Amino acid sequence: MSSTTFTVRVETDVKKRLEKLAKSTGRSRSFLAAEALSEYLDVNEWQVAGVRKAMDSLAGESVPHEQVKAWVNSWNGKRERPAPKRSAT
Repeated sequence: MSSTTFTVRVETDVKKRLEKLAKSTGRSRSFLAAEALSEYLDVNEWQVAGVRKAMDSLAGESVPHEQVKAWVNSWNGKRERPAPKRSAT
């Protein structure tokens, strides 16, 4: 697999922690940073894809924010409102 170089600015404490971990594991800072970025991207790409899929599944149906807000604000009150119904947008 080919690789490329780029620069990233981190806080001094983060750099020191990375250096300490690299030394204790016998890995380079570059290797550890690349692994961390790869894992971060895997998790976040998966999460964003899931959110997009969920949003697409609404297929044009939604509940206006103000209706949801009014419903939530009524919780634990004397007159709790029923959950708002989805409507086509």
